[in-house]
Parts: sequence; structure tokens; C-alpha cells
Amino acid sequence: MVEHQPVHNSEVYLLGLTPRPTIPPPSPPSPSILKDAEPSTAIDELCLDDTEDFEDHLEASSLTKQRMSGAIHVLNTEATALRSLTHLYKTDTTAAQGFDAAVGAITRHNGERSKLVIIGVGKSGHIAKKLVATFNSLGVHATFLHPTEALHGDLGKIGKHDVVLFITFSGKTPELLTLLPHLDAALPVIVLTSHTRRDECELIRRRQDTILLSAPIHESETVSFGVSAPTTSTTVALALGDALAVVVAQELHSAVTSVFAKNHPGGAIGQAFNKPRQIRDIAVPLSEIPVWPQSSDEPCGADILKMGYDSPTGWVRISDAIASPGRIRRLSTAHIQWPVSTIPNLAIERGEWISIRADTRISQAAEWLRRPLKAPDYGEAGCNEDSILAVIENGEIIGVLEAGQLSGWQE
Repeated sequence: MVEHQPVHNSEVYLLGLTPRPTIPPPSPPSPSILKDAEPSTAIDELCLDDTEDFEDHLEASSLTKQRMSGAIHVLNTEATALRSLTHLYKTDTTAAQGFDAAVGAITRHNGERSKLVIIGVGKSGHIAKKLVATFNSLGVHATFLHPTEALHGDLGKIGKHDVVLFITFSGKTPELLTLLPHLDAALPVIVLTSHTRRDECELIRRRQDTILLSAPIHESETVSFGVSAPTTSTTVALALGDALAVVVAQELHSAVTSVFAKNHPGGAIGQAFNKPRQIRDIAVPLSEIPVWPQSSDEPCGADILKMGYDSPTGWVRISDAIASPGRIRRLSTAHIQWPVSTIPNLAIERGEWISIRADTRISQAAEWLRRPLKAPDYGEAGCNEDSILAVIENGEIIGVLEAGQLSGWQE
């Protein structure tokens, strides 16, 4: 006998709906005309083994970071040493007194009968030579002396009014200790060294009146860089020597800038100092401007044009009036035959010149002249590019220039 069980499936039957044919939906229509296929872009071959370029990039990047890390460490270490040196001279009485005494020793003869003799060996010798150049450029007489050469005749370089400056980080350089007894006891001696206390320096122990100029470093170069090569120590020695040179020069000379400019005429520095700075530097001397003879008839436009062309300065004077190069260049052909007195804006009478002091800085004068041109409350500009500037010194006119020469001037 067969037993009937209910059938289980997942179909859903909707009752009461009209049966629909089980026909699949139609496919979308195909184009009647086939288009040419567009060119395809080739796909790069993928190779998981091709890592050489990537590794090279990583290696180069790592090497660059290593280099920059080393450089920044050195720069930061030396900057820290300089900050420590600055703090020392701000807070330490012994250091301050030593610097003051060193300046006093070098300036005691006002730089007229004495010179500074700087002595050192090795890297300290190179620092000494650089400082000699700095002192001399600032108008402080200085010379370098090698201690070994000094013992073989060069002691004659040292005069009785001179000052000796030893540079030695250790304070006990053998060559300097050997030379010390042969120096005149009356000579002031300065030692630029790492020691901050007098009893720590061997040179001072052997000559008690030696002036201490402290230039310590906050940590040894072996600790900083793993090698005792003079780096931080020479940086602080050079910086302190520069400070000494500048302070001494300022005490000996009222105008250090002028002294330096005189002693350094070459190179970019010399060119910068030779650049015109005051109004007198660019003014045309009044004595170099040709004058129309008073015995002659009144000149016409053609006469002024020819005279200005022949003039080395381009300027022409007609009695108390003057014609500038810019005004002469703009002379109209219609005015060639006209008398000068009837030609508008050609010859400017002295009463219309704008006075300016000869020692006025050019940049300052340019700013003064720009302000009235830009000011909105001026009904008429007091000065324009054609205005004549009369350069005054000791109450006299020594030269002239066109205001237009100052437009856009930059130092």
C-alpha cells in the first residue's frame, strides 16, 4: 500500500491570475552596421619579480635621509655651542672681565703704534690667519706669527707696543709653551682657550698676567661626532675672535663702515660700497655745466640743442637759468628758432629749483619726492620728474640733477 506524503518545494503559486506563456524576453537589437573597433591600449606586462627600481629608490631615499641627518646634527651641535658661549659671556664675570681686558689691551695705543700678533698652530693657526684678515679689514693692524718660525728669527715681527694673542684649545700647546719665555715680559698677552678658569690653563699658570679669553664647548667633539677633529671648538674660537675684532674696531674708529669700505674695494663687497648712496654721489657738479656767454645775444632753441649735445653732462646754463637733458631732448622742432625765454619749460630759473642737502641718502630723497606725487590732496604736484634739484652743501649749490633720476631708486 502506497503512503501519500505532502510535497515540499520552494515554488510560490499565485491563485486567480491568468496564466502567462513561459517565453524568455527578447534580446536587445544589434546594430545594423558594425563600427570599426577603436585601437586598444596595451596593458603593461605585470612582473612581480621586477623590484630593482623600487629598491634603488628606497636605497637612495635612505641615503639622502642619512646624509641630511648627519648634516643637521653637526649644524645643531655647533649652534648649541654658540648659544652656550653667548650665555657664558652674559652671565660669567670672569669671561666678561677677560673680554673687556682684551679689548683694552688692543686699543691702549689707539691703534697708532701697536699691532695685534696672533699665534697658533694646526687648525688654531688657520683660525688665527682668518682673524688677522678680519682685523686688518676693519682697520686694526694685525699679523700672523707661527710659533716655530718665531723661534727661528721671526720674533722680530713683535714690536714693543704690540699685543700677542695665543689661540689654543687645550691651553698647553707645546709650541706655544716653548715660545712663551721668549716674549718680552712687558707685552700684553691674551690666550683664547677652552678654559673658563685661570688656574685650569697651563699658559696662564706659567705667565700669571696673561688675559683669559674663554671659548669653551658644551661637550667634546668625540661625544658629539665620534671623532676629536676640531669642528665645534674652531667654530666658537672663530666667533669669539670675530666679536673681539668688531668691538675693537668700533672703539678705534668712529665710522667703521667707511674704514671697511676703504680697505675692501674689490669683489661684490667693494661694489656694494662703491654704489652711490648720497645725493652728492649722483649730482652733476655745477662747475662742469657749460654756460651760454653773457656777451652773446639771447640763444634760440637750436643753440641750446647744439650746446647740450656738445656738453659732456648734457646740461646747459643760461645766466641763472638751467636746461636739463630731459627738457632739451623734448625740444619741439617748432621751437628751434624761438628765443629761449619764449620756449615753455626749457630753461628753469634758479628760484624754481628744489633744494636738497648733499648728504641726503638717495633712497630717502626718492621717498620724499614720491610722497607729494602720490598724495591725493595736492592740487598740483610740487615735484615731478622734470623738476630740477639743487644739491646744497655749506649753503652753496654744488650740483644739480633731474628728479626723474630718483624714481625707482633702490639701494
